[in-house]
Amino acid sequence: MEKIDCVVIGAGVVGLAVGRALALQGREVLVLESEGAIGTGTSSRNSEVIHAGIYYPQGSLKARLCVQGRDQLYAYAEARGVPHRRCGKLIVATSDAQLAALQGIQAKAAANGVHDLALIDAAQAKAMEPALHCVAALHSPSTGIIDSHALMLSLQGDLEHAGGLLALRSGVDAAQVRPEGIVLRTADGGEWLCRTVVNAAGLQAPALARRFAGLGPEHVPVAHWAKGNYFVLSGRAPFSRLIYPVPEAAGLGVHLTLDLGGQAKFGPDVQWVESPADLEVDPARGQAFYAEVRRYWPALADGALMPGYAGMRPKISGPGEAAADFLIQGPQEHGVQGLVNLFGIESPGLTSSLAIADHVTALLHRER
Repeated sequence: MEKIDCVVIGAGVVGLAVGRALALQGREVLVLESEGAIGTGTSSRNSEVIHAGIYYPQGSLKARLCVQGRDQLYAYAEARGVPHRRCGKLIVATSDAQLAALQGIQAKAAANGVHDLALIDAAQAKAMEPALHCVAALHSPSTGIIDSHALMLSLQGDLEHAGGLLALRSGVDAAQVRPEGIVLRTADGGEWLCRTVVNAAGLQAPALARRFAGLGPEHVPVAHWAKGNYFVLSGRAPFSRLIYPVPEAAGLGVHLTLDLGGQAKFGPDVQWVESPADLEVDPARGQAFYAEVRRYWPALADGALMPGYAGMRPKISGPGEAAADFLIQGPQEHGVQGLVNLFGIESPGLTSSLAIADHVTALLHRER
């Protein structure tokens, strides 16, 4: 049996950020990834948006880590040359009935420490985005976009430069809590005795935690799968900023985002499914997208939307329930020395990744 100080399970953006942070502290780190490449799950199937920290309940981990992580991510991307753009976004009210919701969003953002939102009228919004229809909007100048894969490659480079290792095709089949540490058994039959284990397995984090012999099952939340379908625009969009409708219950509505090449995509919607592997986009869902998008872009032409891709939100709250906060669960919560579980790391997980890493390392430092 091999002995190692720290193992991080999962090489998505959060797992790589945690592994990097631990390695920069001088700890011996191995990141285990079950797939043949980094970031093939949620990290590669999202909107690649750097969120400002607007929507989340005051005092929640999502609120705090998003605001902290946003600033860290912009600074990191600038320092490392990771492609990104602080393009800003408009959150739009398309009817007078939504005006109160905009004011509520602005108040919630201010409570979270986001003080740069500006409430603008229809004429001001149209001056910024001539193709836009709305009765009012909130302008968020701190929202941006980033090349998430370039970010993950940079985090991997930092990890390895600091002495950390990444092992692909190395899924964890089982784990056992022992007095001397946590024993992990990988799919190829290898065994590792670890002082510290961080479960950053994303969509698979709850299922993985249930395989930890010695971790009480009451500490593992039930996983729910909220699929988000994206449709891409044929041709170039007449927008330079992201356009978001007033949010709906389980997501942020069918919004328009741009990639760094200017390609527009719409989504994600919310489709509750039974399996995280259900990633096919049903072209028929595009019909509902037209109605949603035309509320703020009436000139969207018939036939302009093509099925793009789907992502999966790793939710720990189900249909009809209030959205759960990030659940970053350390020894104080579950009693297993050296173990940190990351559950429900959905949006704004990408934006929060560096702040989540700092939070995890602080938990482990307090334990030591």
